[in-house]
Order: sequence, then structure tokens, then C-alpha cells
Amino acid sequence: MPIRVERQDRVLTIIQSRIELRNAIDPDHADALNDAFLAFDADESADVAVLWGEGGAFCAGADLKSLAARGIATRENSATHRSLEFPEDGGPVPRGPMGPTRLRLSKPVIAAIEGPAVAGGMELALWADCRVMAEGAYMGVYCRRFGIPLTDGGTVRLPRLVGRGRALEIIMTGRKVDAEECLRIGLCEIVVPAGQARQSAEDMAQQISRFPQACMRADRRSVYLQHDQDEHAALIQEWQNSNGIFKAEGASGAARFTSGHGRHGDFGKTS
Repeated sequence: MPIRVERQDRVLTIIQSRIELRNAIDPDHADALNDAFLAFDADESADVAVLWGEGGAFCAGADLKSLAARGIATRENSATHRSLEFPEDGGPVPRGPMGPTRLRLSKPVIAAIEGPAVAGGMELALWADCRVMAEGAYMGVYCRRFGIPLTDGGTVRLPRLVGRGRALEIIMTGRKVDAEECLRIGLCEIVVPAGQARQSAEDMAQQISRFPQACMRADRRSVYLQHDQDEHAALIQEWQNSNGIFKAEGASGAARFTSGHGRHGDFGKTS
């Protein structure tokens, strides 16, 4: 199997395991990733997911040998491949070429990056909510040299994270972007010693999972929904998005605060 899933408490770690190919993704791998994240989103016993590639590589992008041998999924050859075309009738969105990159999940995903996260692998990392990179890890649009375009959200998500000019420079040159630069320009949130990306991402996931989840998910959702709105519309949307959350979780949280829990920034105990 190209992936496997491990669980600790309410955190799932989805592990890419095509070590011999530096976790490059072929159609079967993409299907497995997409299905794993759909299952995570539907799993009421899981709150946060971590995506990690074992063997020292997050993901080297699409498996170009498989792509060349099997062809790219289109309407014309959808009899042998799952079609990746967006439907003209507004129907369900198909999976991305790299798997889950077109999914809009209701729960957070943290990418744990060791080694390369390049080409489609970079796009997979950009799809996550947050990125933890190890020293020595790197990103880059390495598909630039082969004439393969970004089709898993890279041209959409990269400029939203780092700004249009910086994104264009990274996309057009296809150069290597190391972990330290990623941290400096906002392409990742944390850099840790080599070999510690998974543990650090899982620690972050555990911290997130300890909080009241309806509130956390509402705030996360609001961040995504506000992106293309003006400030006034976004403020209205934020208020509407939080409707019912205080009644469901905030009132009991305020009572816990009154009784002494969680004061002075102590998040060790949230219940």
C-alpha cells in the first residue's frame, strides 16, 4: 500500500510509504490519499491529521514514469483512469492529480516535511493548514524543467501565503526554497531539527485536539471564508459563522475560567 494510517488519541497520522520513489504519487497513491482524508473528515473520533512521508522525503511530486506510461486522466481515457476534469454541470469536484488537494475538510491538517516537498509534493504541502519543516527540507516547483504545470492549487495557494511577486519568482524560476527561507517568507510555520518534523507536527496536533473542537473549527472555517471578502462583509460572515458556538461551548468554557481553569495562558488542562 502507498499509504498507511496510525492513530494516537484523537490525532491521525497519514503516512506516505513509497520510499523507493521518494513518495512520488501515481494514480493509485493519489486515490489512497484522497480516500484517507475523506475518511478522516468523517471520523468523529479524530480531530486533527498529520501528513508525513517516511524514508526522508515528504513527496517528490507526481510519479513521472507512471504518468508517461499510463497517460494523464482526461475525458478521453477516463475508462482506465478516474477523470480529473472539473464537471461542466457543476457536479461534484473530482480529486486532484495529487489526491486530496481539492478537498475542503472541516478539520485541520498539518504537513510534516522532511527532505523534498517539490512540484506536486509542494502543492500537497500547501494544501495543509500548517507546515512543519525539518532542517534540510526544501520546496520548489521542480516540474518547471519538464514543462508540467501546477494543477493541484500551487498557483492559487502559494501567492496567498507569500504574496504574488514572491510566488511568481518561485514558480517561474523553479528554484529550491530551503526550510529557513520557507520560514522567513511564510511558506512554513515551524522549522525543527532534522528527523523531528513528524513528532513536532503530532505535538501541535495533540495541542489542537485538546481544545473545544466546535469553536476551533468555526474559527478555522472563518479564516478560509473571509479571504476574498472586504472587511465589512468578512466581519458579518465571522459573526454568522460563530452563531451558536458560544451557547454550545463558550458558556461552559467561561464557567471553567471562573473556577480557575486555563488562566494566565495555561492550556495544559482545558476541561
